[in-house]
Amino acid sequence: MRIARFAHASGMSFGVVEGEPGAGPEGLTVAEIEGHPFGRITFTNQRWALADVRLLSPILPSKVVCVGRNYADHAAEHGAEVPAEPLLFLKPSTSVIGPNDAIRLPAQSKQVEHEAELGVVIGPPGARRADRAAAEKAIFGYVGANDVTARDLQRSDGQWTRAKGFDSFCPLGPWIVTGLDVSDLEVRCEVGRKPEEMEVRQLGRTKDMVFDVPALVSYISHVMTLLPGDVVLTGTPAGVSPVTAGDTVVVRIEGLGELANPVVALD
Repeated sequence: MRIARFAHASGMSFGVVEGEPGAGPEGLTVAEIEGHPFGRITFTNQRWALADVRLLSPILPSKVVCVGRNYADHAAEHGAEVPAEPLLFLKPSTSVIGPNDAIRLPAQSKQVEHEAELGVVIGPPGARRADRAAAEKAIFGYVGANDVTARDLQRSDGQWTRAKGFDSFCPLGPWIVTGLDVSDLEVRCEVGRKPEEMEVRQLGRTKDMVFDVPALVSYISHVMTLLPGDVVLTGTPAGVSPVTAGDTVVVRIEGLGELANPVVALD
């Protein structure tokens, strides 16, 4: 099931995206559901063509918990060791944006980079001190994500809060997919200024994670309680590189759709 959060003429709703997975927006519709998608799905009988609504970030998490260096090739490209345990950091909820929202380049940084990642959405009742089996049950679904990073500030600060935490530095979308096997999915990031000029910058597979998804959720839950709607970002493969104003960054994760965001200078 593909669950979206979207704006329409009457307000904002959650809905189920219907149509063939490979169809373009013109071939898809979104069926409104009552309330929040956690729990029983009840339809309202309202439907829109996907092209007639604006997709929002599919979830508004209380926190985004991220994992650093979870692909050996990414650690290597920065001359860093693969950690013996998951390396955790946080992005604030205010960094979250949705599909087609702009990544805004802060004046403080001269080197902002993309990081395509598989995102994990936690469902009810959440996870606290969960073993592997409980961690798997706590997963509601999956989402495409971009852990945008001010690389120069990451190096100069010696810790990652500022570099990872700017407004607009956590695009999520286009929707949440439930019931997906994420053990071996392609993770791709393309950057360019025109559709015909898109360049593949990152290309990896989730099977190459150092720590897999249930292990990460379990580990994090022994540090902090994961609440329903929280998002875990699982790390990025090699190929991270700078973006500049005028670029569009497209994250494509197999089975999850396309997350595209333009890059603009912050006025």
